[in-house]
Amino acid sequence: MKTWVTIPNQSDFTIDNIPFGIYSTHSTKPTVCIAIGDQILDLVVTRKLGIFKGLKIKKRVLKNNFLNDFIALGKEKTNAIREIIQKELCDEDSKMRNVKKLFSLQSEVQMHLPIAIGDYTDFYSSIEHATNVGMMFRDPANALLPNWKHLPVGYHGRASSIIVSGENIHRPMGQVMPPDVDFPVFKASSRVDFELEMGFIIGKNTNLGEKINTIDAENYIFGQVLFNDWSARDIQKWEYVPLGPFLAKSFASSMSPWVVTMEALVPFKVKGPEQEPKVLPYLEYEGLKNYDIELAVAIQPKDQTETIVSNSNFKYMYWNMSQQLAHHTSNGCNVKIGDLMASGTISGKEPNSYGSMLELSWGGKNPILLENGEKRTFIEDFDTVIMRGYCEKGAIRVGFGEVRSQLLPPL
Repeated sequence: MKTWVTIPNQSDFTIDNIPFGIYSTHSTKPTVCIAIGDQILDLVVTRKLGIFKGLKIKKRVLKNNFLNDFIALGKEKTNAIREIIQKELCDEDSKMRNVKKLFSLQSEVQMHLPIAIGDYTDFYSSIEHATNVGMMFRDPANALLPNWKHLPVGYHGRASSIIVSGENIHRPMGQVMPPDVDFPVFKASSRVDFELEMGFIIGKNTNLGEKINTIDAENYIFGQVLFNDWSARDIQKWEYVPLGPFLAKSFASSMSPWVVTMEALVPFKVKGPEQEPKVLPYLEYEGLKNYDIELAVAIQPKDQTETIVSNSNFKYMYWNMSQQLAHHTSNGCNVKIGDLMASGTISGKEPNSYGSMLELSWGGKNPILLENGEKRTFIEDFDTVIMRGYCEKGAIRVGFGEVRSQLLPPL
């Protein structure tokens, strides 16, 4: 597809992408939009042109604080909107050309959290990450727990503290158990970490008791985002037994503002890792369920240049999204539009592909050297963590932009 819109080289937001988000300006309320090149396209203004007329899209669906009502239209309509926009942006005679207030520069608008998140589940689905953690904290010869290869491990997280890219966070306080003492102390975490993850957004409701199988799972997924599941490792180490993550995770998670549709990602489907032993029947699947998404993490100290500390890929995931969703609903748990499921830390086999500082510095034993000569074992105050992701195949490029947040001192 060739478009009349100017798109910078290596842009994540090509005509093949058309991701959805929510934006506002100093004079306008939040509105559904799409990204194209370095611009955004306002869908309320687009609707006024009449190009969605046959779809009967109500204005209130587009003049909205969140994408939930838009997603609730169903994929038949949301895919049609995406395809109409692609067609118009490739039509030299499109009525969209030269329309005032239709386009704005991304750098001049405010992006918002795209989804009203009802529930949030975080998985633990990278075998490399789970093995690394097991080697550090348990028996290296038996790094994986007995259940790990039989089900996608997960926990229910805190939706209220998920923030959009650009919002900053404060170093959390919590209980930690210092070495060689007999009693915990309450203090600021000294081991704040990032976790490189992808998130997927539920696009259809189910009823209590209803199950989703691996064949139909992708029909229930609207799209994906970049996700940084911030973690406080010293708090986590003390609290996680017996019921798992709690305050070490719930202080913040950062999410990219653009939701890339599953339809845009179809060209990048790949085969997943071999699963041995054989999974139970409800987790079996056919075809390509993993996605070749290049991922990178950078650390940027205040007023300094950034350093890429990790290059990973979503294709490494042992448990894919369809299996995660099938397992999540296997007990009849219902899901709702806007629910967020995160992948868990995405690590590859090579040390430079690990998705957390816990692994990159191996628990703080091997400091990471930054471009400015400083070293890091974990994230320090005023560091900004930046995550980026994109897919590329031939001339087709589809990207997610970035998710960034700065770590500030504790309140």
